[in-house]
Amino acid sequence: MSTLMRASEIAKRPVVTFDGEDIAEIKDIVYAAHGGHVGGFSLNGRSFFAGKMKTALPWASVAALGPDAVMVASEESLVPLADVLAEAEASGTSSRGDILGSQVLTEDGTALGKVVDVIIEVADNPGEAADVVGYEIEPSEGMGESGRLLIPLPDTLSASGEHLMVPNATREFVSHDLAGFGAAVIAFRARLEGQI
Repeated sequence: MSTLMRASEIAKRPVVTFDGEDIAEIKDIVYAAHGGHVGGFSLNGRSFFAGKMKTALPWASVAALGPDAVMVASEESLVPLADVLAEAEASGTSSRGDILGSQVLTEDGTALGKVVDVIIEVADNPGEAADVVGYEIEPSEGMGESGRLLIPLPDTLSASGEHLMVPNATREFVSHDLAGFGAAVIAFRARLEGQI
């Protein structure tokens, strides 16, 4: 079982220990492994004047990511921010968090729209990766759609400058809400693997 959520919904969630201590607030997501999953989070302090912290929360230390808070065992779960960033750089990532505003094109050059958010799949079991499975886009005029759309992503993605390339089949699996998007991602990836 897993939950889909927008990356923008995770920002500002409190980081709480099992003892109920409110130790930080999520600032930004740090993506790892070529942007394919969440590597951790940069943090803000919780007091009024606290600002950005020099510590971060690696994904491996997250016990649970719920709708209201991020749970960790204790304050010792936090590590130096430089360690989490170094891990992301070591994986050769070009962070998908930096793609907001990028144009999404199919392999045949059709413009689907501009990225406005990242869709993350969070497993219910602690320790499992939180994968980037799609983007929320503001559709281009050629899509003939109004309002934001969700597009599934393949396991690997090509990016060049301000453009993101997706398979032509992506258009067939567009969704309007998160409720059915998980099934669209599964069907899309099965199509790419030749199973459909």
